[in-house]
Amino acid sequence: MSRMLANLRKPLLNTNNGVYRRALASMTNLSPTLRKTILPNGFTVATEENPASQTATVGVWIDAGSRAENVQNNGSAHFLEHMAFKGTRTRSQRDLELQIENMGGHLNAYTSREQTVYYAKAFKYDVPQAVEILSDILQNSRLDLGAIERERDVILREQEEVEKQMEEVVFDHLHATAFQNESLGLTILGPKENIQSLTRDDLSNYIKTNYTGERMILVGAGGVDHDALVRLAEDHFGRLPTVLDASTSKSAMKKPVFTGAQFTLRDKTPQAHIAVAVEGASWTSPDYFPLLVTQSIIGSWDRSLGATGHVDSRLSAIMHNNQLANSFMSFNTSYKDTGLWGIYLVSENKDRINDLLQSTKREWARLSSSVTENEVERAKQQLKAGLLLGLDGSTPIAEDIGRQLLTSGARMSPKEVEEAVSSVSVNDVCRVASEYLSKNAAVVGIGAIDELPDFNRIQI
Repeated sequence: MSRMLANLRKPLLNTNNGVYRRALASMTNLSPTLRKTILPNGFTVATEENPASQTATVGVWIDAGSRAENVQNNGSAHFLEHMAFKGTRTRSQRDLELQIENMGGHLNAYTSREQTVYYAKAFKYDVPQAVEILSDILQNSRLDLGAIERERDVILREQEEVEKQMEEVVFDHLHATAFQNESLGLTILGPKENIQSLTRDDLSNYIKTNYTGERMILVGAGGVDHDALVRLAEDHFGRLPTVLDASTSKSAMKKPVFTGAQFTLRDKTPQAHIAVAVEGASWTSPDYFPLLVTQSIIGSWDRSLGATGHVDSRLSAIMHNNQLANSFMSFNTSYKDTGLWGIYLVSENKDRINDLLQSTKREWARLSSSVTENEVERAKQQLKAGLLLGLDGSTPIAEDIGRQLLTSGARMSPKEVEEAVSSVSVNDVCRVASEYLSKNAAVVGIGAIDELPDFNRIQI
């Protein structure tokens, strides 16, 4: 392979990009392929093998996060993430730590609104042990009462740290505003009173309800063997129940209702922190990639990083030249059946918030009528770089496989993603901007927001 790459470098020196591209095209057959097997209980095994890799990432992706909770047990998924490493029926916490350390491995977990993930990174010959450990912590956690009480304080301290991060606070309020009375509007950590009151039964019931075969995927990436991983899954996860009852099935989940409303919280923060979002597209929507390109056109900008108005985003020039904001960040957050598309703005110029939002709304409106070919092409190149360069290493590949299979049942390869982005046209951007960005938005304003207008009533 190194000799082949050395030969491929020569056309570059001669700036013969056509030769180089054809050489790259001839290598596509070397690309790893996804293999997927579903066990009788609905448990899925998915792999992307790289025989040359000496290490691997294996993990269990669970189709349940805070969205699988209700007001009473909100915070359970995240609480369980903490409890998973506190000991099982056969291993103490110390035993778990020693086994992972002796493998030279790394064990981690995280919780999102729609998923909970437990994964291990290890040498490829330690994959069987890593899978057995994952199986043990997911199915045999002791949920010791003493450990639960100790972990309450840990999670409360974590919550205090999150509450100091304004971006986290704003986006939690944005979800609660956009998805009122919906489980998608709940926070991941849960409210303080829940953290203090969740019981062992609450946690155990969450496991019984959501840790079922049809909701779980064992993903392997890097130095893994698919057939061997299937046998490991049969041994360690084959006895998981398919589903508890019809009400807990994946198909029973209903699309949340989006609400265009406004939430404000005035405090002593010297800056205004504002998030504006319309309902966006789901992961599987045909509008997903056009909206991603549209988000990339708006872009992001931060005055503190020395950014001027001479960057790609037209909105950044407006913000910089008129001193309307300290920073802004466009976002496109997708879920299984809905999404949030919008912008997060921070400004210390509290007397010009109306101008700030009017400029933002005017730029959104422009995208539906006069976006240029150059803007779209530049946004597509930036987007492809961000999406594809992020798949560097076995862990991000495993995360990509797990997330895609949980949300759609299939995975788009990196090449398919590149082609999907490349196919987005100016007309596509104009269409989605017209369809999505003109609708009522959910708005959150925190801090110095006395002059915050009603975004949905701003005239442009």
